[in-house]
Amino acid sequence: MAPGSRTGMGAPRLLLHAPTAGALARARSNAANVIAADPTAEVRIVANAEAVAAALAEPEPRTDPLLLLCGNTLRRLDREAPARLATVPVAMLAIAERVGEGWIYVRA
Repeated sequence: MAPGSRTGMGAPRLLLHAPTAGALARARSNAANVIAADPTAEVRIVANAEAVAAALAEPEPRTDPLLLLCGNTLRRLDREAPARLATVPVAMLAIAERVGEGWIYVRA
């Protein structure tokens, strides 16, 4: 099998972790690039810590549907996610659960 070939594998399931504003920018770019290269890919971005405030301040229509915001961080910031953004109660648990389901973890 050639390098980069995915013969015999299902669609990739990529979990991008963004704990900072810079990481969120990289994760959004990576997610868009992965989906452009392989439209069957499943990609999610889990944002916690300072990335949550960045996601609220700077909407990104292409990748916001992939975003999961940490509920703990939202409470700490005394903020609520707009209806367009999904949340998870605890980012670290959401990451652990998805890794357990076979998602590939990448720290953006």
